[in-house]
Amino acid sequence: MQMSRSTMTAKYGNHKGMCFSLLSTSSEILTFIENEFQVLDDDVFNVTYPKSGTSWMIEILSLIRSDGDPHWSRTVPNWDRMPWLEVKETQEKLKTGLQSPRFFTSHLPFYLFPKSFSRSQAKVIYTIRHPKDELVSLYHFSQMNMYLEVPESFEQELQDFLKGDLIYGSWFNHVLGWTGEKDRANLLIMTYEELLKDLRGCVVRICNFLGKELDEAAIDKVVENATFKNMKDNKMANYSLMPEEVIDQKKSPFLRKGISGDWKNHFTVEQSERFNKVYREKMKDLTVKISWHEDLMQSSF
Repeated sequence: MQMSRSTMTAKYGNHKGMCFSLLSTSSEILTFIENEFQVLDDDVFNVTYPKSGTSWMIEILSLIRSDGDPHWSRTVPNWDRMPWLEVKETQEKLKTGLQSPRFFTSHLPFYLFPKSFSRSQAKVIYTIRHPKDELVSLYHFSQMNMYLEVPESFEQELQDFLKGDLIYGSWFNHVLGWTGEKDRANLLIMTYEELLKDLRGCVVRICNFLGKELDEAAIDKVVENATFKNMKDNKMANYSLMPEEVIDQKKSPFLRKGISGDWKNHFTVEQSERFNKVYREKMKDLTVKISWHEDLMQSSF
């Protein structure tokens, strides 16, 4: 019988209240990032809670950086194009230097993000996804990723999510922490659902935020090459290059559906209402406008 994250912690550590994978980082690295890592003014950070559109934003930013030319995205793995700030391998890369401007990916909550960010002009794009869809995606992801512990059931995953007993901590605290910084000129908050509804419009917004001028043809190429289908077929984005013992896509594809609303195929009415109750309690002070927020503040399925 498999044990839940609540009882099985061999793979996990805890740093200042945040659960992390011992296979990918350490308290020492997280302490260094928060207190000593020097953010540069031209750095760009792609920040999300896990399974909220992280890989999608890597593709979008990679294509914007290369003026819509897909060659870089099709020949270099996404973890090399936008290395993970908090993983051990990136710390080694930092010692040898990274080409400027540096692009990073991170799941860190704001309170553990580099303190030097607040004194910089570096840009952060923070993407939020409907939390029920995020939970479903994380549940499937847990089945096939060696860095994560496998929940015994979807119900267990739901309980852990509502308690914040998951890798990178509470989704609620993560979102409130970052959205609480919404007035920063160097922070752009987007949603996964906006990307689905109007990818081109989002690409234009991101370009404007980054100060990157692309002509109409280049924007079209970014949009074309950042579709879910093209990402799913791109070995540099779909994690098929990873060994099966690390990412076992026979259990679940890394890029599974790329849609909104799949949570309705997993939640029971009772689970949905229980989720909404906790959401109402924890997210009543949300200060940014999000399309699905009001729906979750209701008690209906």
